[in-house]
Amino acid sequence: MDVQGAGSVVLQALTQASSQDTAVLKPAEEQLRQWETQPGFYSVLLSIFNNHSLDINVRWLAVLYFKNGIDRYWRRVAPHALSEEEKSFLRSGLITNFNEPVNQIATQIAVLIAKVARLDCPRQWPELIPILLESVKVQDSLQQHRALLTFYHVTKTLASKRLSTDRRLFQDLASNIYNFACSLWNHHTDSFLQQIYTGDQHSALSSLERTLLSLKVLRKLTVHGFAEPHNNTEVLGFLNAVFERLKQFLECSDDSKASPYLRLISEPIFSPGSAAGRQVGPENPCREKLEKTIILFTKVLLDFLEYHPWPFIPLIQRSLEFAVSYVFTEAGEGVVFERFIVQCMNLIKIIVKNDSYKPAKNIEDSKPESLEAHKIKTAFFTHQTLMEIGRRLVSKYFLLTEEELTMWEEDPESFAVEETGGDSWKYSLRPCTEVLFLDIFHNYSQTLTPVLLEMVQSLQGPSNVEDPGQMLMKDAVYNAVGLAAYELFDNVDFDQWFRNQLLGELQVSHIRYKLIRRRVIWLIGQWISVKFKPELRPLLYEIILNLMQDPDLVYLESIFGLLFQLLQQVNECDSKMQVLHVISCVIERVGVQIRPYVGCLVQYLPLLWKQSEEHNMLRCAILTTLIHLVQGLGAESRNLYPFLLPVIQLSTDVSQPPHVYLLEDGLELWLVTLENSPAITPELLRIFQNMSPLLDEASK
Repeated sequence: MDVQGAGSVVLQALTQASSQDTAVLKPAEEQLRQWETQPGFYSVLLSIFNNHSLDINVRWLAVLYFKNGIDRYWRRVAPHALSEEEKSFLRSGLITNFNEPVNQIATQIAVLIAKVARLDCPRQWPELIPILLESVKVQDSLQQHRALLTFYHVTKTLASKRLSTDRRLFQDLASNIYNFACSLWNHHTDSFLQQIYTGDQHSALSSLERTLLSLKVLRKLTVHGFAEPHNNTEVLGFLNAVFERLKQFLECSDDSKASPYLRLISEPIFSPGSAAGRQVGPENPCREKLEKTIILFTKVLLDFLEYHPWPFIPLIQRSLEFAVSYVFTEAGEGVVFERFIVQCMNLIKIIVKNDSYKPAKNIEDSKPESLEAHKIKTAFFTHQTLMEIGRRLVSKYFLLTEEELTMWEEDPESFAVEETGGDSWKYSLRPCTEVLFLDIFHNYSQTLTPVLLEMVQSLQGPSNVEDPGQMLMKDAVYNAVGLAAYELFDNVDFDQWFRNQLLGELQVSHIRYKLIRRRVIWLIGQWISVKFKPELRPLLYEIILNLMQDPDLVYLESIFGLLFQLLQQVNECDSKMQVLHVISCVIERVGVQIRPYVGCLVQYLPLLWKQSEEHNMLRCAILTTLIHLVQGLGAESRNLYPFLLPVIQLSTDVSQPPHVYLLEDGLELWLVTLENSPAITPELLRIFQNMSPLLDEASK
């Protein structure tokens, strides 16, 4: 494809491909698809997206086609691979000018340069890094920003390569540019702080954007650029500087954006002549990027801790002092925000839980580094410090927020099934707080058990429904006792507590007491498998039945008619799955005695199966229910065959996409159906057409 002659033709096709009219768009897309493998096509695209006078949508599309072409045709072994001559021309053209005026297009160009760098840098593209380093020094604000943006994406991409040769190349790069990257970061950081102090918001925002980008570069270089980072004075200097910079940036925060329940009543910590003159309030254009930068500082520490736990040991003391002071003392009052609290808690949690920081069972087998880390932790977590952390975790961070209470009122089902599992503790405050509490309680239970029991003792007797604070506190304390059930086994006579306190609280019918009723029944659920006498269970079941007739959906989690009503009432997939799980447990426990009560369920399950076509995990729950239902019905399960057999057929058909989710439960359902069938019917035999493909699949 002749670059000069084809430019207008390709430009026209891109213009048509950005049209909203499908009659125009489709033929243009097909034409562009045919040109993808033509020599010179990507050179034409380069000339188009570098022409700032053209329509933004056309240039955006040209960048996307170029970026997709890198994935498909840049490697030498790819079908229709680009020639080395054209690639050389493209590499030169990509780094000629860092002056793209449109942010979104600039980001995409930076990403596609990084994609080329992943394949060609440094061997085929040795000039890339030197040009980027020179370009971030220029005085022109736009060029400097675009070069720094590209520098970040290139660094990020090269850091992600995992082959040993690639890692060595990245380490060579890091050692050569680390000092420059640190200087760049410090320069932009100092500029931002000075400009905020003088009130130059426009310049401050520009400097802050560069601070953020240079810090992103340093994060990748620090974490992935050194095999022995603890032996590099520049790395250690940067990591220690992170704490100072974090403090400076936090002092720029304003307490008006903190969540109401996190704000405390004391005066701000700013003093005359300190950072008070450079506070960045919620309306300040720098606010969003300021918080992003603060979070990025904490990510540097968390990443370094994850990848280099032993080199992190000299930073343990300072990390704990920093995180604990901002989250659990007055130092953080008015300057912290929710995501920062989560990051600090994660830092504490990982240090507390890290196996590298624990001595071996036989102390003589311990590594010196582990003993050193354990010594630092032991010295920091004094009795007084642990007591303060324990009390504040429960009395401050365990309290339900106004937002959560509003959700309970407006959408109780979503409130009840709000995600708290998986990795949610890394990002959300409540699960993060609970996970930190568990880890600290597990490691320091001797100190924290008396603290928690004292809090329980202070809340004995029914709570005053006119005192919301008292009820929120009781909910928080009961939550802590439930989470720590296994740790408290030897310290709590739960049966006596159930009789003397909890049973009475479940019987308080006042509308405002629903907060405590919900928490108490949850608390019993936590303890029932730990320490609960069997003779108390009939009384408990009677109470549960009463709670299930409460109109508040939040209680309706744990026989049979009420459960079926609940299954029909709830809308969320998670809710239906939980109810089906309870129904399955009930059927499994009572066996054949369930037969008189399952008529409505048998009629409803086909409808639910149809409604759950797009929700495979809900269908798995239905399969599990059917397994127990067939076992409970025995030979009577043949009445289910019009629904049951097509379900088995679909679940065990490896040609159907849902089999990935349904196969295991489907096979078990098939087996119990055969075991309980009074006779082999033609319909049952027909399912065996799935057997041969299943055996083939199993033999692969």
